[in-house]
Amino acid sequence: MKEAFKVANLHGVNDLRYEDICLAECKSDEVIIEIKSCGICGSDISRVYTKGTYHFPTVIGHEFSGKVVYDPEDKITGEKVAVFPLLPCFKCKSCEEGSYATCESYDYYGSRRDGGMAEYIVVKRWNILIMPQNLSYDEGAMCEPVSVARHAALKLGIQKGDNLFVSGAGPIGLIAGMWAKMLGAKDVYYIDVDARKIEFANTLGFKEYKGNVLIDCALEGTGYGDALAKCLEAIKPHGSMVLMGNPSGDVSMTQNTYWHILRKELKISGTWNSSFNDTENDWRESLKAMADGLIDVKPLITHRLPLSRCNEAFEMMKSRSEFYNKVMLNMNGDER
Repeated sequence: MKEAFKVANLHGVNDLRYEDICLAECKSDEVIIEIKSCGICGSDISRVYTKGTYHFPTVIGHEFSGKVVYDPEDKITGEKVAVFPLLPCFKCKSCEEGSYATCESYDYYGSRRDGGMAEYIVVKRWNILIMPQNLSYDEGAMCEPVSVARHAALKLGIQKGDNLFVSGAGPIGLIAGMWAKMLGAKDVYYIDVDARKIEFANTLGFKEYKGNVLIDCALEGTGYGDALAKCLEAIKPHGSMVLMGNPSGDVSMTQNTYWHILRKELKISGTWNSSFNDTENDWRESLKAMADGLIDVKPLITHRLPLSRCNEAFEMMKSRSEFYNKVMLNMNGDER
């Protein structure tokens, strides 16, 4: 294994560097992974160009998979693995309940510590899931958005024959639509400010929302107030709604929008990340669903680039110079 290896290292806002670093020490509760694939999340765009990470430099990326090349216990060396990126404190009340997504003092690969846009990484054994052999590394890297989408979709309380309205036809919104179909939804309708995303959603069997359709439940996936208003307007009385979009600023609503919540007696829930414990594990279920062919994420991956072209990938996504859905960085050529 290389002593120094290539990474996408964020040194500051708008300062992403493709460079060499050295591997951290591998402790007894950790393994070394040779990363094969890492997806670029929308949150990575804001980290690079506006928000930054929690310290600099930070190797970004939290949607990744790879092969274990060193295990101090020599139990899983050679295994294909996906990685749950959240590191709980294991001390707070949420952690005691196994609700790690709401941990009061968590760490995180790709934002609070070095993440997956790298040729190698040292990862806690607790965070690893062994992938079914029939899944590609690209699909393993998609386990994070698939799990987040599953976590949100389950909160909708979808009944067989329900219609779902989704604001935002990005990767997680589209995967949530796939889960909704699995859960019994009749049709899934989308709105998005980018008409190309709606056209892409149509190729997956989804529909554009144009009104005059009974909407049983809604998923808000953008974090914008106008999208929230459209969801609340579309949904029927006594319907359910889940808020998933991460806002980039303040979100407000008009009096009429607020009245939709009251007068329709809506059930509204929030969702954050995904479940990862022994009794409820979105990650395990997501890997199984992909391996069984029930969730097919392959059509969502519109771009594959080598890690060396990370800045080119980010610039394309920032400027939207091309249509994209999921952009995947492959660390070792065409191996997926």
